[in-house]
Amino acid sequence: MSQLFKFDTVRSYNNFNNHDTLHPLVSVIDFSKAEIRTGKKMYFGVYCIILKDVACGNLKYGRNYYDYQEGTLVFISPGQVIDVEDKTEPYQPMGHGLVFHPDLIHGTSIAKIQSEYNFFSYNTSEALHLSEHEQQTVLDCFSKIEYELRQSIDKHSKKLIASNIGLFLNYCERFYDRQFITRENANKGILEKFEEQLHDYFLSEQPQNNGLPSVAYFAEQCHLSANYFGDLIKKETGKTAQEHIQLKVIDLAKQRIYDPDKSISQIAYELGFSYPQHFSRMFKEHVGSSPSEYRQ
Repeated sequence: MSQLFKFDTVRSYNNFNNHDTLHPLVSVIDFSKAEIRTGKKMYFGVYCIILKDVACGNLKYGRNYYDYQEGTLVFISPGQVIDVEDKTEPYQPMGHGLVFHPDLIHGTSIAKIQSEYNFFSYNTSEALHLSEHEQQTVLDCFSKIEYELRQSIDKHSKKLIASNIGLFLNYCERFYDRQFITRENANKGILEKFEEQLHDYFLSEQPQNNGLPSVAYFAEQCHLSANYFGDLIKKETGKTAQEHIQLKVIDLAKQRIYDPDKSISQIAYELGFSYPQHFSRMFKEHVGSSPSEYRQ
């Protein structure tokens, strides 16, 4: 079993990469200063965003792999384990990174980082591929943060550092939007698969056995994280994945309500509802009348 390196503090990650600790809660990393090493399995208790300048082997995150190539930006949040498991030959790390402790952003404009920036919950296979111009923008943001780190810490330091991190993350949101657009053909394939899986789910006995399907279920069928899948569907269609599921349920409900031999409760159970009143409530919210009124 390979050794697990744990990075619960900024200092521990700095030490691993042969870096001075200018601030206890945040650091900008130049990986060329790190010693030559082989692939490592690493646990992160901090936020870490890494831009590699060269190919670095296969990253393993959970059960998924990603060929981590040049110009790729990967987001790591506290609690994640990353494994560069196939890099057995010694190599010199190259590139830059930003690492910061969750304590840094408490009480700042980016305190709700996990809910505001979904890409921290994407799989590594959904990493951000940057153009040369975008890479330079990232490096400029890192430079601004490092400049502030080299100043004497005062009452403005935390606000200015957090603001610059927020600016960087907002650029990343823009770059991800661009990536969704430039991968339109691949995204359409995922959308078609979603529609097919949604159709097949309700043709089967899964609703009666497993209940209403979740967004996470369809994301797993497409081998994507739930957040990335949800963002992709929203950007492609203007509706959330959950809205697509609900609209499918309503469409099927309308068809089955015309069958006089089926009670409203029976239709609700067939569609995966544990309680008929929950079905009736959703139906009325979308249609404007109860299932019984719609049938009449």
